[in-house]
Amino acid sequence: MTLARLAHALETGALTLSEHARLVLLEPNPEADLGVLDEHDITVQQNFKPAFDLFQAMGIEVTTEAAGPADVVHVTLPRSRDLARGLVAQAEAIAAGGLVIVDGAKTDGIDPILKSVRDKVAIDGQVSKAHGKIFWFDAGTAFQDWALPDPAPLASGWITQPGVFSADGPDAGSEALVTALPKTLKGRGADLGGGWGFLTRHLLALPGVTHVDLVEADRRALTCAEQNLSDDRLALHWADATTWGSPASLDWVVMNPPFHTSRTPDAALGQAFIRSAARLLRPKGTLVMVANRHLPYETTLANSFVEIQELDGDTRFKILQAGHPRASDKPGRAKRR
Repeated sequence: MTLARLAHALETGALTLSEHARLVLLEPNPEADLGVLDEHDITVQQNFKPAFDLFQAMGIEVTTEAAGPADVVHVTLPRSRDLARGLVAQAEAIAAGGLVIVDGAKTDGIDPILKSVRDKVAIDGQVSKAHGKIFWFDAGTAFQDWALPDPAPLASGWITQPGVFSADGPDAGSEALVTALPKTLKGRGADLGGGWGFLTRHLLALPGVTHVDLVEADRRALTCAEQNLSDDRLALHWADATTWGSPASLDWVVMNPPFHTSRTPDAALGQAFIRSAARLLRPKGTLVMVANRHLPYETTLANSFVEIQELDGDTRFKILQAGHPRASDKPGRAKRR
């Protein structure tokens, strides 16, 4: 996560990089310490908006689609197997005869990727450290069949892409939320973490809705949403839902917030979504959200809203509605007593 494996490989001499080599880093973690690569010309590819913004703030050249040629391409292994293979194929194409480095944790599937790569090419070296591995090979043309497919329609008609969340179709939580959506929602609202547009299309079908902002941090998912949705009342935003938007500007927010950025669940992310919704809503605004039953969101909701109720649910999911955001979530105002 912090390029510790790369640093270890360089420090021990297991891996050497040519002085002033041009490096492309594909989807590195924003906490990555790039100091180990100070002597090199670095370009970062990042499609997750919060990470993109952090790298940009550091003064690093960052893009959503890196291009070659590069001497070395480093792949940080993502959770998605399809995206991992696509990044390896992209790395090989960008490196154009240079070096491809693949770096990942065991929990993100580094061992099966290493086995699959070894089936196609000779591995020049590998190092194990920090509950994961890093390995490297000379770029050729062995991985063209691993290229990430373009967005394409499913049998249901929805357009998705391998590697985005719920690429095989609507996830069960979003389907449960659609069933329970209050038909009384009206005015301007937002779908925070809207993905490829499933919830937003259903929100646009509500008779009282006049505008929907779909806010999504994954650029690939947003590209799919652009193809799934067409409505004059819609605006798409590649943005961090926890910081996006103007305070007290919306009548309602609907969301199926993510609850992890790695394989370890982290309720803090969903809690940040809740606080953002309270910030965005007008004094009489409404939040409707779905969450896994076990996630501890009720305290955050109680701290952010005056009224809370469970609209629907089962053993897996709970559909929660909250109203009247507390004034403490609005800048410059005192908390209601």
